[in-house]
Amino acid sequence: MDIIKSIILGIIEGITEWLPISSTGHLILADEFIKLNMSKDFKEMFNVVIQLGAILAVVVIFWKKLWPFTLDKSKGYNYITKGGGLIKKDVMDMWFKVIVAMLPAAILGIPLDDFFEEHFHNYIVVSLALIIYGILFIVIERRNKGKSPKINSIADISYKTALLIGCFQALSLIPGTSRSGSTILGAILIGVSRVAAAEFSFFLAVPVMFGASFIKLLKFGMSFSGMELAVLIVGTLTSFIVSVVAVKFLMNYVRKHDFSAFGYYRIALGVVVVIYFLIAR
Repeated sequence: MDIIKSIILGIIEGITEWLPISSTGHLILADEFIKLNMSKDFKEMFNVVIQLGAILAVVVIFWKKLWPFTLDKSKGYNYITKGGGLIKKDVMDMWFKVIVAMLPAAILGIPLDDFFEEHFHNYIVVSLALIIYGILFIVIERRNKGKSPKINSIADISYKTALLIGCFQALSLIPGTSRSGSTILGAILIGVSRVAAAEFSFFLAVPVMFGASFIKLLKFGMSFSGMELAVLIVGTLTSFIVSVVAVKFLMNYVRKHDFSAFGYYRIALGVVVVIYFLIAR
């Protein structure tokens, strides 16, 4: 049964990681109904580490935009390496911007990780975050209706803008907020187009979530039982497969629609969660 549960949780992670509706919030809520027969420490680690599957989906889909090295000299890329290959300047610039955007969440998240888990990982916080950010999505999209974005590509994002987006990402330390939701909402608020905001959010997730997973694994320890390892692998693989579909869906969606629908979904889910827990408890 734990293998089946890990598949369900992997599906939830794969869908909610990239849509701005909070994967951590959904996994916390899912634990009320789909309880892995594992220790609390394992479940906390599992909820973070299965994000590696989601990250690998981004790496596979956007490989050409993420990998900075090439042997194709016909494109006129800068920086010749010792091996005769080339480094793509635009990709390296993107990675430097990602590093800058990582700083706020790293400065706050690393020392305060245990504090946030202890005090904020509960249905009240998740519900409020879902509702508040849902309202913000609707308000900001209505405010921006008819306006042209100032920044239409990642190449146009300055280091100052990257740092501001990183500050918005730091808000996602509160579960229910959504990492992608915070970064996309923040980017749109400061004039970035939806497509560029979504792509930058995806790329920013790669080192952030690799780092978060590594920290969780270190805290848990690398000693797994056979069942624990099987549950973790199955959940991660499921997350990868579902994420491939979710990422492609979102990129196609944002080219034609705004994020208001996700705002309404967040509000509805937040209300349902509050009602459920008030009745159940």
